[in-house]
Amino acid sequence: MDGSSNVRVGVLGAGFVARRHVHKLTTLPGVSIAAVADPVRERAQTLADTCGAMVAETVDGLVDAEIDCLYVCVPPSEHGVPEDCAVRAGLPVFIEKPLAADVSTAQDIGDRLERAGLLAVVGYQWRYLDTADIARQALAAAPARMVLGSWLDKAPGTPWWADQQRSGGQMVEQATHLLDMARVLVGEVHTVRAEGARDPSGPGDIFHASTSTIRFESGAVGSVSTTCLLPGGYRVALELFAPGIAVRLTERDLTLFDADGERTVLAEVDPVLEADRQFIQAVRGERADLRSTYAEAMRTHRLAWALAEAARTGETVGLLGAVGA
Repeated sequence: MDGSSNVRVGVLGAGFVARRHVHKLTTLPGVSIAAVADPVRERAQTLADTCGAMVAETVDGLVDAEIDCLYVCVPPSEHGVPEDCAVRAGLPVFIEKPLAADVSTAQDIGDRLERAGLLAVVGYQWRYLDTADIARQALAAAPARMVLGSWLDKAPGTPWWADQQRSGGQMVEQATHLLDMARVLVGEVHTVRAEGARDPSGPGDIFHASTSTIRFESGAVGSVSTTCLLPGGYRVALELFAPGIAVRLTERDLTLFDADGERTVLAEVDPVLEADRQFIQAVRGERADLRSTYAEAMRTHRLAWALAEAARTGETVGLLGAVGA
């Protein structure tokens, strides 16, 4: 489309993530939310009212609103139909992570998107943090030898989140952000092991706590631990340790510890806004910095699922040679 044209966006879903994207998108010049759809019409109406959009009943209704691109912000188990609709309509698509509640569904979607040659990116927004770039530079001369990831938080209130079949569990649904950045900063993973524990009081049937051992292809080792049993956010961070330096990255800041002492750098880039901006530029046909294509996101999703499977089976899971890895 013409780079000067107004971009009409359709949004499937009206939960927290969708609301966040709508808020960011409406700050971009030449972008309008044309239509919103959600299984709960009242929720769709509330979001539509904030941005002057119409309410559609289904994803097909969004397409009928003559949109230029589609944002898919649905629970993990609901992926597939929306992406197929985008393929049929030839619409660029922004897909929120995780790609699905399992691997095979995500891979099938990726294959269909690739065959269609469709512009498809995924919301791994940590990749756009300016602090992540600083961390990469700090580790360039001294690659990380150990990685520690922590996602220690409360369980979101959405009913699907604690249902293993619908969400894939906390490692797949939340800690995937940490795994994605570990891949960016350390490289691909060779093997993983994991253990999980459930609390009798729930919520749901997911693992309520898990921990893991990760072996990277570089020889580095790591561990990512999760829990959803807390009353609120306690720690969400990725820590990396290399000769002479320690790095701790969160979505808000970066802490560096080296021979000069400890210092903290606040993130100056809004990563969600930047991810949205770059996608819209690509929709317009302009040059764009797309850091998480579907194919790239599939590598992270496969890693997250490998950890979930390792916790379920108690076995070591290898990543090398896997389709899409």
